Amino acid sequence: AGMFLGGLMSLSNLYVSLKTGWSIGVSITAGILAFAMFALFYQLRLTKRHFGMLENNAMQSVASAAGYMTGGGTVAAIPALMMLTGEPMPGFQMFVWITVIAFLGVIMAIPMKQQMINVEGLRFPTGIAAAETLKALHGDGKEGKAKARLLMLGGLLGAFTAFFRDAHFNWMPFNIPEKIKLPSTWTMSGRPFSDYTLSFEGSFIMLGAGAIMGFRAAWSMLLGAFINYAIIAPRLYDAGIISSKLGYKNIVAWSVWFGSSMILTSGLLAFAFQWKTVVRAMKSVAQAFKPVADKLNQKVDEIQEVPMLWFFIGVAILGPIVIFCEWYFFNIKIWMGIISVFLGFFIAIVASRATGETDTTPTGALGKITQLSYGAMDPGNVTTNLMTANVTGGMGLHAADLLTDLKSGYLLKADPRQQFWAQFFGVVAGSLFVVPAFRLLIPTAQDLGTDKWPAPGAQTWKGVAEMLAKGFESIHPTAQWAILIGGTLGIILVLLERYLPRYKKYLPSPTALGMAFTTPAFNTISMFMGALIALLIEKKNKEYAEKTIVPVSSGLIAGESLIGVLIAALVVMGLMD
Repeated sequence: AGMFLGGLMSLSNLYVSLKTGWSIGVSITAGILAFAMFALFYQLRLTKRHFGMLENNAMQSVASAAGYMTGGGTVAAIPALMMLTGEPMPGFQMFVWITVIAFLGVIMAIPMKQQMINVEGLRFPTGIAAAETLKALHGDGKEGKAKARLLMLGGLLGAFTAFFRDAHFNWMPFNIPEKIKLPSTWTMSGRPFSDYTLSFEGSFIMLGAGAIMGFRAAWSMLLGAFINYAIIAPRLYDAGIISSKLGYKNIVAWSVWFGSSMILTSGLLAFAFQWKTVVRAMKSVAQAFKPVADKLNQKVDEIQEVPMLWFFIGVAILGPIVIFCEWYFFNIKIWMGIISVFLGFFIAIVASRATGETDTTPTGALGKITQLSYGAMDPGNVTTNLMTANVTGGMGLHAADLLTDLKSGYLLKADPRQQFWAQFFGVVAGSLFVVPAFRLLIPTAQDLGTDKWPAPGAQTWKGVAEMLAKGFESIHPTAQWAILIGGTLGIILVLLERYLPRYKKYLPSPTALGMAFTTPAFNTISMFMGALIALLIEKKNKEYAEKTIVPVSSGLIAGESLIGVLIAALVVMGLMD
């Protein structure tokens, strides 16, 4: 069940991330879905007993690992490399690459679990929320059934929308338009608004994503979209700096420099302010390798922990495999591959602790640290720059994901060894679903960076790699100013957040503001509308909002994205036009 549901959630995350640059958490959604599915099986007498809470927890561990397989590079480093080289990555190569990185990330979590969860008791808020959700689902069952119904309702609405928008049959009475354009008489610099991506989407995905992401991030993105597409782009068009064809691809070729620099400087500075977290993480390295009985004054046989021996065996086997893949697939020097794995271990520690303390995994900032490091070690080589950062970021993400699941299991008294093996099953399932889906949706490198698949996250990785490879001087003078202004603004916003915390809610999020410069305006507008609807519901009835917004939004995203992937597959197989 976990492999199947997690695989479906990974498709949903792939679809959404390639459009928005954001990924959606899957643990709680998968737990609710599994509860509903097995409740139905029991009613139909397909199973002889109820689905247990610990069974749901184990299933959730598999599903979470599968759902986060998009973090192994398929929505950032790999698309960025494809856009820079113009060549697609072979399916088998992609499968092996993202799988071995994820496996090594799971291994890296072994020494951290005992120290960060058993001894220090870090919160890992999503892990706590997932555990509380399972307790509620398997309590009286009423709340679980209500959430399951809302999830299904949202899924059906999303599926209906995707089918009547993307499917084309003679018998169909209508098709929902992909874009709802503003009147053609509305122009800027003599061009219709739609040429600047200022329109509305015939989609519920972005509404759901906006409702989940929160109002501050959404209004920050709307502000960035207005500045970029309604103010800057028309002036660049008048000056002949961007192509007269306009559209997302031509505008973002300039605006990516502003957005990438803002995301880079704000992410690195915010991470630098977490230096105490980094110090604690480094100190925990030595503590992590002490026997758990020494730390808890308990007998070893009382604690069913993953043996530390498994960590050493796993690193000894998987470390050389990852280094070999770096050399064989991407011609990365062996010594650089060794450094990337070594660096990945410490990044996994820092990422895990940051997740435990703040519920945010800073893989973006940590990946940029790797990009900057390799930009100095191997200047001009975009492949080395991107794929070594893919290794370290992927390891950190999957280590943090396992620890989040282990936190849920710790609270529910589950066996961590079972959850450890569950993650491996999830990684395989996620790769088996994600890689074919990616190849179906993105058959060529030219499909990336388009209105349909903007890949905003990849645009940022690409921008940093390109700047490090070509040098600052090779960029258009106006883009050079954009880099300086965007980078400075990212620093200023982080400093204001830091030293004026009372006004944080009135300040734009630097990450969201930067993402707006790499995301089409029609996506941003829909996300803002979704966040606004969620805010109004929350203001009217907070308890009702907490029970409904996440299930309905998750259902909309899952239903529409899964049907979208299915239709793309049918088109490729020649079963649909």
